[in-house]
Amino acid sequence: MHEQIEVSVLLSFYNTEFDLLKRAISSLVKQDFKQFELLIINDGSEVDLKEKLNSYLVASEIPYRYFQHENIGQSFSINELISLCNGKYITILDADDEYKTNHLSACLNEMKYSDLIASTSETIVDNEEDYYVVDKNNPNNKIHVDDCILFATLFGKKEIFEKFPFKKMYSADSTFFEAASMDFTVKKVELKTYIYYRNNPSSICSTYKKELKKLTK
Repeated sequence: MHEQIEVSVLLSFYNTEFDLLKRAISSLVKQDFKQFELLIINDGSEVDLKEKLNSYLVASEIPYRYFQHENIGQSFSINELISLCNGKYITILDADDEYKTNHLSACLNEMKYSDLIASTSETIVDNEEDYYVVDKNNPNNKIHVDDCILFATLFGKKEIFEKFPFKKMYSADSTFFEAASMDFTVKKVELKTYIYYRNNPSSICSTYKKELKKLTK
């Protein structure tokens, strides 16, 4: 079975509503590329969704493994899963986002030219200002999400994720991408096959945004 798995999709969640998790997983089930596995980890949520998720995942008929541990944050949770992957390639799916049906196949096609990619996303916002995030190099500036490295749009060879574990910090995704670029061929691509919801008030990005506002007051 492992020989048939080309891509390992990693999903970490913390206190995410079941309907949002179901939407994310459903988008994976609908992929036009099927040689994948899902590794899902409950990062210390207050509500135990294991039974509910397992029932849904079994019914979905996709290969998956479910884990849980005390809350350590998304970056460290993803790191925990990397050594358990069977796929040649690794990518991430945020619990409150979703893939378009050709996301995995489109990313795989880019592997002809790169070892690691990050892509632009179809970003869902309520306000124009939500297209912008704090610049990690200058907290007083903001940059458009299309100019950022987005955590869940990362897609690349397993060895890269093994060599450069994610750090628990703001902009851990771009730090990872920059480190990988020193040893591997990396590329930012225009795909927009990842649907990024920035209008969810409980999302990780929204939480970061609130924390940064407190720091800059």
